[in-house]
Amino acid sequence: QVQVVQTGGGSVQDGGSLTLSCDVTGAPFSTYAMGWFRQAPGKGRQFVAAIDRKGTNTAYDGSVEGRFIISREKTGITVFLQMNSLKPEDTAVYYCANDRRGIIGREAKGYDTWGQGTQVTVSS
Repeated sequence: QVQVVQTGGGSVQDGGSLTLSCDVTGAPFSTYAMGWFRQAPGKGRQFVAAIDRKGTNTAYDGSVEGRFIISREKTGITVFLQMNSLKPEDTAVYYCANDRRGIIGREAKGYDTWGQGTQVTVSS
């Protein structure tokens, strides 16, 4: 059974940094693309970033491009979301998910197994 487990998150001041990480167990991780999404109170789930199965291609939402970095370690087991220059509008629950197709997708419906969610709070 595939499981996605997230760690990291927390509270920071405006302009601060946080790193989220995500592990996938029960599957050949290196064959999966991985994505990060977020959901603020009263809003839908929003695409943040994604990385393909080889770790060679990435994609970002325009609101985070240049501030966030998605990466995966060489073993392919863990994927990271490094978040810099955080803003109050980045406050949300962040979710990691895997995509068995192995390609980058911006739609939540294309992802298969989701992590438990991690709260990120940025105060002004």
